[in-house]
Amino acid sequence: MSPSLHPLLDNGITKGDPNFPGGNLYCKCSSDKVVVKLASNVAHNHACGCSKCWKPAGSLFSIVGVVPRDAVSVTEHAEKLSIVDASAAIQRYACKGCGVHMFGRIEKDHPFKGLDFVHAELSDQKGWQEPQFAGFVSSIIEQGFHPKGMEEVRSKFHSLGLETYDALSPALMDLIATFTAQRAGVLSANL
Repeated sequence: MSPSLHPLLDNGITKGDPNFPGGNLYCKCSSDKVVVKLASNVAHNHACGCSKCWKPAGSLFSIVGVVPRDAVSVTEHAEKLSIVDASAAIQRYACKGCGVHMFGRIEKDHPFKGLDFVHAELSDQKGWQEPQFAGFVSSIIEQGFHPKGMEEVRSKFHSLGLETYDALSPALMDLIATFTAQRAGVLSANL
């Protein structure tokens, strides 16, 4: 049996609505759910194979995108949120009840500071941006996936029209490199 990439990918990709205005994310608790309001659609939505992202049970990958930090607000049960790993660059706020990561925020100087990482699949609303690529694909090996299965994993992504990377997409890697070069003074801060 073929491994599950993620429930949103296993049966094909549903195209999102570029004009989707955002919506609410809900934790998986049966009651007193944490509710996070997103006042915009996600961008750079992608399948992520890193070991830090929350993944549905049985999935090799998470689906995660970003929204502007000021578009994120916790509207119900903020008291249930705690940071998973305070030493990580992305401070992932998870529900203490069910363990679901509701959003991730970067507080330190970082190319993605000002963007929060979210799992739009936690919403019951339709229209979120569909996954655009797969990142950190080889990282699933570090979590116990057998390397011999990697060709099948990459083939599944390619059959969905998604490029696979062992980092982020080239556009996002260019943003990181630009940030680093500007901080080092080798590129103008006003590009």
